[in-house]
Amino acid sequence: MDIVLIRHPAVAVEAGVCYGQSDVALADAPEASAAALAVRLATLQVPAPRVLLSSPLTRCASVAAALAANFGCAASIDDSLKEMNFGTWELKRWDGIDRASIDAWAENFEHAREHGGESVEQFVSRVRAWFDVFEQTRELTPAYVVTHAGVMRVIAATVLGVPVERCLKWSIDMSGCVWLRRDDVSQQWSLVRWNA
Repeated sequence: MDIVLIRHPAVAVEAGVCYGQSDVALADAPEASAAALAVRLATLQVPAPRVLLSSPLTRCASVAAALAANFGCAASIDDSLKEMNFGTWELKRWDGIDRASIDAWAENFEHAREHGGESVEQFVSRVRAWFDVFEQTRELTPAYVVTHAGVMRVIAATVLGVPVERCLKWSIDMSGCVWLRRDDVSQQWSLVRWNA
């Protein structure tokens, strides 16, 4: 069972802006990004997908649709694959958010909701619930999932059995890919590629 997590390409948003669940545009055409991704995945010898799954946000869904057309497979959208909801912090510069609010969030990182959006615990629960269902659906693999860095880190932490906080330190570039594989006999997951 193979799942390839793909972070959306670069967005047309100034660096340092929090955009979580805001529906922001891509910096480049999704078709060009999808073509470049397809070439890179072929070079890495990643198996072609049976299905493409995607966050509904334009920066993911448009690339997933272009990739699905390229591979001749189905694409489906799932709200559970959205990035974390940062509430009132959405589309604000990180350095413009009240320092006391950010400190309070950091002090209670798992449960705090200083921004009024999702807590990290709520976000992790949402993504893990999606993954629990996905993992039971063998006919969906190999699957490509076009999503966000936060979602990718939660899934990786889940299958590799490491704390989410640890995965937050692992970089994922725009258009970066994480390839995970589950052995059908042992049912154990392994990391094939990180940020490829």
